Amino acid sequence: MSATDPTLATSAPARPHRDPHALNWGRSIPIVLLHLSPLAVFLVGWSPVAVVTALVLYVVRMFAITGFYHRYFSHRSYRTSRLAQFAFAVLGNSSAQRGPLWWAGHHRFHHRHADREGDLHSPRLDGFLHSHVGWLLTDASRRTRMELVSDLARYPELRFLDRFYGLVPALLAGGLYALGEFLAVARPAWGTDGWQMTVWGFFVSTFLLLQGTYTINSLAHRFGTRRYETRDASRN
Repeated sequence: MSATDPTLATSAPARPHRDPHALNWGRSIPIVLLHLSPLAVFLVGWSPVAVVTALVLYVVRMFAITGFYHRYFSHRSYRTSRLAQFAFAVLGNSSAQRGPLWWAGHHRFHHRHADREGDLHSPRLDGFLHSHVGWLLTDASRRTRMELVSDLARYPELRFLDRFYGLVPALLAGGLYALGEFLAVARPAWGTDGWQMTVWGFFVSTFLLLQGTYTINSLAHRFGTRRYETRDASRN
């Protein structure tokens, strides 16, 4: 029998095509854990300083998302210096909503396809839960749409933040832990420590921040007033 006999030929089975819009739970473990992390408040307790820290970081970082990630990076509504641009990017990145290129790319893509075929988070097409958070658990949401942010991608510091998007949030969480440990020694009457400051200042604050951002994709396309007749279902 010849070595080239086709009966001896073997081939690897074709890999099944994966729907990029299907949930990928394996790669979504960090997102799931982040949404469960506020439950840790039952382990660390609370203190006024920890709750105030959470509220301050919520307000500051929400402003970074709306004023910088949205108005500046996505829509280029105003101009600023390169140094300020990087500072804006770092502050927005601390919100644990990935890098500025990823955020702006997906937002620009959303405006091109809002509530139409291709939109990754339309409650009209895919339901409330998917538009709120489910789309982040899909493979389709993971790629940075570089073709839509070429104006931003020319800055290496922004590409760095986009590639290592977990670095700034990790530094913030570590800084809060260090602050809490310092206060536990320097101000014991305040009743806080490293883990309490981390849970409230980072995890609870970030969880609330994410929900506030998600509602723009979900609730704001279902409820509210409409000043203009547009092809999408966005509302105020």
